[in-house]
Amino acid sequence: MSFKIVEQAPARLNRSEQAVPGSNTKFLEKAAAGDADVVFLDLEDAVAPSEKEQARKNIIAALHDLDWSGKTVSLRINGLDTHYMYRDVVDVLEAAPDKLDLIMIPKVGTAADVYAVDMLVTQIEAATKATKRIGFEMIIETALGMANVDEIAGASPRNESLHFGVADYAASTKARTTNIGGPNAEYGVLTDPLEDGSRAYYWGDMWHYAIARMVVAARAHGLRPIDGPFGDIKDAEGYRAQAMRAAVLGCEGKWAIHPSQSTLANALFSPSEKEVAQARAILDAMAVAEKEGKGAVTLNGKLIDYASIKQAEVLVNKAKQVAGG
Repeated sequence: MSFKIVEQAPARLNRSEQAVPGSNTKFLEKAAAGDADVVFLDLEDAVAPSEKEQARKNIIAALHDLDWSGKTVSLRINGLDTHYMYRDVVDVLEAAPDKLDLIMIPKVGTAADVYAVDMLVTQIEAATKATKRIGFEMIIETALGMANVDEIAGASPRNESLHFGVADYAASTKARTTNIGGPNAEYGVLTDPLEDGSRAYYWGDMWHYAIARMVVAARAHGLRPIDGPFGDIKDAEGYRAQAMRAAVLGCEGKWAIHPSQSTLANALFSPSEKEVAQARAILDAMAVAEKEGKGAVTLNGKLIDYASIKQAEVLVNKAKQVAGG
């Protein structure tokens, strides 16, 4: 380990993160009663300009009147390049102090963007005598944001998670796609001719680098990496495939733009009984090895060592978090 110790963000169950437009009161009610670990109340993309003010009022009422127990509640504000953002922060935080857990900052491009929101939130918390410190979620959804992802991740002690905003990221990088997440038939590899002269074509994951890069920045600063939206609500298998790729790379959860997706995400980002049993077996085997003065042993024909302990502990601790959530 490096001499530098990475401070971890507050531990929150973040398998599913459901987007709910603040302009729709029925959706707000359903989200409060749903099974998502985190709900973000949206004032940005899902709300038309003419509905922004009313959406704030709806969210303030929902924070006071609905039962959000068992959930982490976040507020997605409008971008810093709009005139809506400051009213999003001021109106909601002043009218509903200590009701929010997180603020989601969209299209973060530089560390200064996070600093600006931090300054505003800090002043409001002091003025309202709030007792709960609000954490930050940052969406990496532009080329500028990805280029500055390390500085963004370390920009504030309020930071808790990084999210990959695939649609705006595609637009920012001028990617040749109109889908929100998922694969692209044009992004693949053609093999050399086989013995019979045929050639095989294998699809690739065009989002692999972006998600992997975000995961590294998040983990280097003790934050949770979260994969963003998957646009085809009816394609459960497509959602499952994208979620599992993100999970394998280190993401803790994924967005849900429909309640059915939050149920899927909860299952997919929870370790299976088989995985937990294997992790516990590794910990038990290494405990015996340590007593015998050994640094590595074999388990079921595979080498395990002290690094295996850390890997196993991740799964066991996640299982405990799920059981307690």
